[in-house]
Amino acid sequence: MKVTIGGPLKLAFRPWVEGLENVPAEGAAILASNHLSFSDSFFLPAVLDRKVTFIAKAEYFTTPGVKGRMTAAFFKGVGQLPVDRSGARGAGEAAIKSGIEVLERGELFGIYPEGTRSPDGRLYRGKPGGLARVALATGAPVLPVAMIDTEKIQPPGKVMPKLMRPGIRIGKPLDFSRYQGMEHDRFVLRAVTDEVMYEIMKLSGQEYVDMYATAMKRQLSEAAKAEKEAEKAAKAALARAEKEQAEKEKARKAQAEKERAEKEQKTEQRRSEP
Repeated sequence: MKVTIGGPLKLAFRPWVEGLENVPAEGAAILASNHLSFSDSFFLPAVLDRKVTFIAKAEYFTTPGVKGRMTAAFFKGVGQLPVDRSGARGAGEAAIKSGIEVLERGELFGIYPEGTRSPDGRLYRGKPGGLARVALATGAPVLPVAMIDTEKIQPPGKVMPKLMRPGIRIGKPLDFSRYQGMEHDRFVLRAVTDEVMYEIMKLSGQEYVDMYATAMKRQLSEAAKAEKEAEKAAKAALARAEKEQAEKEKARKAQAEKERAEKEQKTEQRRSEP
């Protein structure tokens, strides 16, 4: 996949990279990145010599049919691990288990602490479960990563990608060995996650929003739904007003026609009188 996907990707988009020297030549490490675009999981591995394993929802691997098998083969080829989100605790526990397994093999594990793509290009609060627990359980160093301008390559609704140079900044590894054995302390998990997010913010230059991206997406969805309902209500009100106006105009014309007919009748009667 580095040859069939990575090579053409680098040739077409020419991504610039800073901090490649911070990625260890061997051994386990966590790449904790902001998440702007679906393509983040392709650009980052493309510029590295080593394989990077990310997690992806299991639906990408279980869709039936020819298209489903092709999709599954593609995601496996680019180093994605299926995560079943149907369990009692959802994707969190599955992601942690998958990450630990990857790191125990001495490989690179990629994770997006925000948990989902940014809805507006800003950096959102990191979720304290996956990243921090994997880091503390394995002792692997955490490399903060900033993906830059990847969301501009193919904005929502655009079919053809825009040829432009995205950027990747890889920060120095963060050591959290001082918290070893404290992976179940929620305050420690929060502190580790916030430290990583702060480093990502410095690398990316993004505006930081102290709320989860999923919550913002929910707010935006609810706002869009409310706006759509308000627009629908406004159209319905306008249609009712237009209908009432048409009925009034029809009644006015009918009354005018009636009065005209009565007037003509009276005129005719007067003419017929001796």
